[in-house]
Amino acid sequence: MTAYKAPLDDLRFALFDVLGAEPILTSLQGGEAHSRDLLDAVLEEAGRLSEQLLAPTNAPADAEGCRYDKASQTVTTPKGFKEAFKQFAEGGWTGLTNPETYGGQALPGVLGTATTEIFQSGNLAWSLYPLLSEGATHAMELHGEEWQRERFMKPIIEGRWTGTMCLTEPQAGSDLGLLKTRAEPGPLESGGHNSYKITGTKIFISAGEHDLTENIVHLVLARLPDAPEGSRGISMFIVPKFKVNEDGSLGARNSVTAGAIEHKMGIHACSTCVMNFDGAEGYLIGQPHKGLAAMFTMMNAARLSVGVQGLALAERALQNSLNYARARLQSRALSGPKFPNKPADNLLVQPDVRRMLLTQRAFVEGSRALVLYTALQTDIEHRAADAAARQKAGELVAFLIPIAKGMTTELAQECTKEALQIYGGHGYIAENGMEQFVRDARIITLYEGTTGIQAADLLGRKILQLQGVGAKHFLQEISTFCQQHSADAALRSLIGPLAVATKEWSDLTVSLAQRVQANPEELGAAATDYLYYSGYVTLAYLWARSVAAAEAGTQSAAFKQAKRDTAAFYFARILPRTLMHKAAIESGVTALPDIA
Repeated sequence: MTAYKAPLDDLRFALFDVLGAEPILTSLQGGEAHSRDLLDAVLEEAGRLSEQLLAPTNAPADAEGCRYDKASQTVTTPKGFKEAFKQFAEGGWTGLTNPETYGGQALPGVLGTATTEIFQSGNLAWSLYPLLSEGATHAMELHGEEWQRERFMKPIIEGRWTGTMCLTEPQAGSDLGLLKTRAEPGPLESGGHNSYKITGTKIFISAGEHDLTENIVHLVLARLPDAPEGSRGISMFIVPKFKVNEDGSLGARNSVTAGAIEHKMGIHACSTCVMNFDGAEGYLIGQPHKGLAAMFTMMNAARLSVGVQGLALAERALQNSLNYARARLQSRALSGPKFPNKPADNLLVQPDVRRMLLTQRAFVEGSRALVLYTALQTDIEHRAADAAARQKAGELVAFLIPIAKGMTTELAQECTKEALQIYGGHGYIAENGMEQFVRDARIITLYEGTTGIQAADLLGRKILQLQGVGAKHFLQEISTFCQQHSADAALRSLIGPLAVATKEWSDLTVSLAQRVQANPEELGAAATDYLYYSGYVTLAYLWARSVAAAEAGTQSAAFKQAKRDTAAFYFARILPRTLMHKAAIESGVTALPDIA
């Protein structure tokens, strides 16, 4: 069984010291009351809820899993899940960042990201049930009609219902242009709303069927009869599990059912469903054939949340592997006994164990700064009074999303692997809990777009198609930071390497764009290495900012020294990985011969 303690001190440090969130948030429209005191209180309560309610269910729920009843086509979630969701909803967490107009609390998105980390560390599989609702409500807020928001969005925000994203089909994964689900015009409602009959099969639908709430609202991609071929012919529809009357009451069961739940490597306590739509009643959301725009509203939010999942799993793995290394007595230090009064020294005397722990710490705390930085930019994008500030923030978010999702989830693989390694054979045994983190972490590099898809999005769309506008903002920000701290003795060992890496990143981007123009295959050959390169430099910048914030802050001497030590480790041991990725990029597509 593993333990969990919400890392409130580091969350506060990242939010308020590194990112300076308080003055930014209180300057935004509707943010006058979003003081540090308020945000602190929310973080404290989230930590209590996760530690006391969610974390204890993690291992038992993984062992129990979800149960699918074929006769009724229903899913029963593990013991304790329903009560946990009830308390979660009663606490107002289901509407934390949603508009007050529809029953939400309108708190900042960056606070939602911070609390999501805490809940996901407590129990990742459980957190997936309310997580998809966030994207669904956001899509309805931006693309739906007012009656749709009132009828379908409000109950989700209240926590009475949940939402899903129904995109993938057996033959159509990342290439949604291949999807076959149909939407035929149905009867006109008495309220004057057009309905449609949705028919098709969707797979890999997280929380597609469960017993936590009285209704589930599916947002489904489908084709209208006159739809053009490919992705240009996709529309999005609201399809509830139970039909909803005009007064908001529930009607008859809709013809949408779970045909099965998947038997998976990890996240056993989350019901991942095959969903069958057999002429199910639904309603068009947004414009016909413009479903991808609504989908990407959900997808971008989901991708950042999946990045947070990587952080959450890595945080819990770090906490437990550190505790184990402190307690486990085995062998002696190479330079002689450090605990001569004990039969052996603890694992912390071993340099390689410290390497594994520092790697985890560098990635966890760097990833935390990255996802919170990205989330803070979304708040600026949505709430800043100045149009130019909103545009710049939106361009930064677009650029950073594939890094925040792709890099953070890949680093979680390394963190959970290193944590397991510290445990040795004991980590492989289920009762110690570490192997669950390794299993659960495998999915996060896959859903909402694999690492290769994030890489192609970063290089192909955000750099080439959009001419790297977000990257230019970010590189300029790093360069300005380096100039401002060029004479800072405490940062001298970091600023030089960071400035060099930033200049190299810019030059590499320009030369790669030129090569892709000459041969489009170079994009696919370089994209993943470019994602890693970009991610390592991004974390280097955030670590330099963290040291600068620690030097200027009021934290304890031990806290400040830990930041200095971890940053020094990152720059000495991790940042040089960029050299390998640069060499791989420069080797080009010729290093990838055809395979028969």
